[in-house]
Amino acid sequence: MMFAPTEVIGHRGYGRGTVDGLVENTPESVAAAAEAGASWVEVDVRRSADDVLLAYHNAALPDGRLVVDLPAAESRAAGVATLDEVLDAVPADVGLDVDVKTVLEDAVDPPGRRTVALLAPYLRRQARLRRVFVCSFDPSVVLAVREQAPGVATAWMPFVRNPVDHAVAGAAGLGCALVAVDVRSFGLAGEPERPGRRSPEETVAAAHQAGLGVVAWCPDPEDSVRLAAAGTDAVVVDDVPGTVQALAEAAQPWSAD
Repeated sequence: MMFAPTEVIGHRGYGRGTVDGLVENTPESVAAAAEAGASWVEVDVRRSADDVLLAYHNAALPDGRLVVDLPAAESRAAGVATLDEVLDAVPADVGLDVDVKTVLEDAVDPPGRRTVALLAPYLRRQARLRRVFVCSFDPSVVLAVREQAPGVATAWMPFVRNPVDHAVAGAAGLGCALVAVDVRSFGLAGEPERPGRRSPEETVAAAHQAGLGVVAWCPDPEDSVRLAAAGTDAVVVDDVPGTVQALAEAAQPWSAD
């Protein structure tokens, strides 16, 4: 396993959106996450019209322009960082979780222009420097990474509220090292009860039996502690300092005064 459970991964750096004045997927955000105690950072990656990799989550800028239709300079003028800029801010002892955002054009463009092909050289370099894994909603990314960046771990990340049974079985069938599961799929974060939903303990135990590490995305500090108790290997969180503190406190042996 690549984790010493349970590790904290900063979601888009220091957290989704703008947290304490830090904008997601920027050098400042990933540096702050590392400073706050995250042992990994998650970074979203998508391509520009001129084949530059950008650290950006959404398909479009706030004004509606599609990132893939724009030269990188126009996205950068709107405040979007390049992948190179963000990677330069990640300390060497901090792991890298790359969330690959494929685009419609990846279905029709020449293979060498596709998002994962542009990313592959980065993955090979980063794997020599630090712990790295790739996650994506797109299962074809898992297959492409295995071919183009052998040895880099992959995680299939099903959609929000995807049943955990499908998530674990799918990741195992794809040959992933990890499965990345939305916290709501575990029945946490205020989700209503659903007949047939497995407990976090059952889900994690089955995943581990299948040889998969389990990464839970977007739990709050309280749910992170619950997932850690169930054996979850890592949590991708928006509250990095709160989660680091909650997990540290939960790990302390209880003693009476």
